[in-house]
Amino acid sequence: MIYMLSDFYSILLEIYILINIIILLIYGVFFTSSSTIGFPILSKNLGKLTLQILLFGLYLAIYKETINLISWNNSLVFDNFSYGAQIIILLTVTSWFFITFIYSVQQKITSFEFWVLILLAMISMLLIVRVYDLLIIYLALELQALVFYVLASFKRTSEFSTEAGLKYFILGAFSSAFLLFGSSLIYNLTGVTNLNDFSKLFTGFPVNSILISSGIKTGLMFILVALLFKVSASPFHMWAPDVYEGSMITVTAFFSTVPKLTAFSVLFRLLFFAFHDWIGWWSLILLPCILLSLVIGTLGAFTQIKLKRFMAYGSINHIGFLLLGLITGTTSGIFSVLFYLLVYIITTIGIFGFIMSLKEYKYPKVYQMRYLENLSMLAVTNSILAFTILIFLFSMAGVPPLAGFFSKLFVLLVAMQNSNIGISIIAVTMSCVACFYYIRLIKYVYFEKKKYWPIFLKVDKPNSLIIGLSILLLSGLCLDLELVTIISTFMSIS
Repeated sequence: MIYMLSDFYSILLEIYILINIIILLIYGVFFTSSSTIGFPILSKNLGKLTLQILLFGLYLAIYKETINLISWNNSLVFDNFSYGAQIIILLTVTSWFFITFIYSVQQKITSFEFWVLILLAMISMLLIVRVYDLLIIYLALELQALVFYVLASFKRTSEFSTEAGLKYFILGAFSSAFLLFGSSLIYNLTGVTNLNDFSKLFTGFPVNSILISSGIKTGLMFILVALLFKVSASPFHMWAPDVYEGSMITVTAFFSTVPKLTAFSVLFRLLFFAFHDWIGWWSLILLPCILLSLVIGTLGAFTQIKLKRFMAYGSINHIGFLLLGLITGTTSGIFSVLFYLLVYIITTIGIFGFIMSLKEYKYPKVYQMRYLENLSMLAVTNSILAFTILIFLFSMAGVPPLAGFFSKLFVLLVAMQNSNIGISIIAVTMSCVACFYYIRLIKYVYFEKKKYWPIFLKVDKPNSLIIGLSILLLSGLCLDLELVTIISTFMSIS
C-alpha cells in the first residue's frame, strides 16, 4: 500500500492535468455540439480554463515535497533535476500562453481541441524529464511526437500547415523507428532496459570487446540519431525550417522552446548516467553533429528572408553550443548546458512575443509580418519595440554584457577545460560570423527606409508583459553572473 501511494504521489501533477484534460474534453464536446444553446465556440473559454490549469499545476509543482524517489517499477524518477525541469516547463508554457492567447483569438482558431493538445503535450514533457527506462523513453517521446504532428497541421485551411504536419510525421516516424530499433538491440544483448541497470552493467565494461560492445554501440548510435532528430541537430535538421515555416506561429513558438529541454534531459540521463564510461565513443558521434550544427545553422541563416525560417536556423546554431557542453562529460558541462537552455528559452519566448506583435495595418485589413524586410522603419514608428528586439538579438548573438554572452562563455570555458580546443575555436568563429545576420536585422529596424509610412498596431498587454519580463530576466542574469564569470575564469586558468 505504501509503495502504491508513493507511485501515485510521484505523478500527482500529471494526474491532476490528465483529469482536467478529460473534463475539458467532455465540456467541449457536449457544449459545442449543443443545438439548444446555439453551438457556441468555446476556444476562448477553454483557453482561459487552460491558463487556470497551468497556474494551479505550477502551484502544485512548486510546493510538492522534493524527495529522491524511483517509482512505477523503476520506470520514473523524481529528483531535484526533474523537480526544477517541471517548474521550468510549466513557467515556459504559461509564458507561451500569454503571448499566444490573444493572437489565437484574433486569428480565429475556433477549435477547442487546440488547448487540449497543448495540455497533452505538456503531460508528455513532464514525463520525459523523469524517464528512467528505455521503454518509457520511447512511449513518452511518442506521445509528445503524436501531439506535435497534429499541432503542426492544425490549420486545416492552409496547405502549408498540412505540408508541415506531413513532413514532420514522415520524418518523425523514421526517428521513432531508429529509437525503437536501437532500444530493442540493446535489450537483446543485455536483457535490461532500465537506466540504473545500464549504469551498473557498463561501469568498467570493456568498450573494445568485439562481439557485445559493437552491438551495443550500434544500438546506442540509433538511439542518439533519434534524439538528435528531436533537437533538430544537423545533419538531422532538415525538417525544422519547413515545419517551423508551415506551422502556425503559435505552434512554432511552442516547438522552439520546451521540447529542447525535454530532449536534452533524456540525453543527460542516457549519456551521463547510463553510458558515462563510454564517453570516449559517444562523444565521437556528437562531435561531427556539433561541427555541422554550428556551420549549417550559421550559414543557413544568411539566405533566409522569412522570420520563422530564420529562427529555425538560429536554433540549429544554438544546438551546436548545447551539444558542445554535453560532450565534456562533467557536472560543470551539465550546468553550462542547463544555463544555456534557460537563457535560450527566455530569449526565444521574447523574440516570438515580438514577432506576434508585428502587425501592420493596411486599410481595411491587418497583416501579420512574415519577412525580415518587414522590420523596416520599426524604430521610427515604435522605438520601444525596436529596442526590445535589439536586446534579444544581441543576447542571441552573444554580445556582452547580456546573458547570452555568459551562456556561451560558460560552454566554451568548460569545453576548453576538457581539451576541446579545436571545436571551441570553430564555435567562437561561427558565433562571430552569426553576429553579421543578427546585425542585418538591426539594420532593417534602424536604418532601412520604406516608400510609405508603415502603421504598426499596438502591442497587447499580456504580450508586452512577457517581453518586458524577458528583458528584465536577461539583464538580471547578466548582472548576477559577472562575478561568477570572473571566478570561473580564474579557476580555468589555475
